Amino acid sequence: MDMEEFLLALGKDELVGRIRECFETDTPLPSALHDAAMRFYRQYLAVGGMPECVMQFAETGDYIFIRHLQDTILASYLNDMSKYNNLNEIKKTRLVYDNITVQLSKKNTRFQYKLVKKGGRASEFENAIEWLTLSGIVSQVYKVEQIKKPLENYRDIDAFKIYVSDLGLLCAKKDLAANDILYMVKELDDFKGGMAENYVHVQLSINGYRTYYWESERGAEIDFVIQRDGNLIPVEVKSADNTRAKSLKVYMQTFHPAYAIKLSAKNFGFEDGKKTVPLYAAFCI
Repeated sequence: MDMEEFLLALGKDELVGRIRECFETDTPLPSALHDAAMRFYRQYLAVGGMPECVMQFAETGDYIFIRHLQDTILASYLNDMSKYNNLNEIKKTRLVYDNITVQLSKKNTRFQYKLVKKGGRASEFENAIEWLTLSGIVSQVYKVEQIKKPLENYRDIDAFKIYVSDLGLLCAKKDLAANDILYMVKELDDFKGGMAENYVHVQLSINGYRTYYWESERGAEIDFVIQRDGNLIPVEVKSADNTRAKSLKVYMQTFHPAYAIKLSAKNFGFEDGKKTVPLYAAFCI
C-alpha cells in the first residue's frame, strides 16, 4: 500500500483530497495540516505498506504489535530463501539482503559488492540479487548514462542501487524503535537520506514508474529520473527541509528538463522550474 492508501486506511480521506489539490496547484498546505501530514509520513515509515500491518495499525495504533507482524514477515522471507535456494546460495542471498540496509546508510547508496564481503564480486552475488528481485523483496535501480528516450536503452548494468520493497520491514530489519523514527532522532542522521530515497522509490514504483538514477563525471547525482507525461523528469530527494541541491542545478543546466521535482520536508511550491513536493505527497507524482 502506498502513502495515499495508508492515509485512507486511517480515515484521512479529506486530507488526501487537500494534498492532491495542493500538488496540482503548487499551493502550500496550511501549516497545521502540513505538520500533521509529515507525522503521518513518519508513521508510514515505521508501519510500512504491508496490508496486514496497515490494517492492524489503523485498528490498534500499537507499534509493538506491528513490529511483531513485521518480524514474522521477515522470518517468512528467510524461510522462502531456504526453500528455493541451495545451501551455498542461501548464504549469499542472506548476506546480500542483510547488507542492503547497511548500504542505504552510506552517503553514496550505489550498491557495492565489496561491502557485502571483502573482495566480493558480481559473479559471486548476482544470482542472489536476481532471486531477491524476482521475489519482489527488493528492486534494482540502474544508472543511466544518457538522458534520452527510452531510458532503458542507456542503463549501465554494472551500476545500480538496491531498495527494499517495504519501509516498515526496512525499519524492522534495522531494529529501529518506532519512537526513533517518529521523532527522527539524531542517531538516525546517517540513515535518514537512504530511508527517504527508499520511501520515494516505493511510491514511484507502486504508481507504475520505472526509475533510474543519473550521475555526472564530476559526481553530481540525481536520485531518480522518470518519464512523466512524456517528459524525462529529474526527482531529487531530501530527508529534511534543507533543499539546497547542487546536483539538480547541474542536471537542469545540462539537460533543460520541462521542470524538476524536489521532495523534502518543505511545503508545496514552484520556483525556478522546480516543483517542491513534501515527502508525504510522493504518491501524487
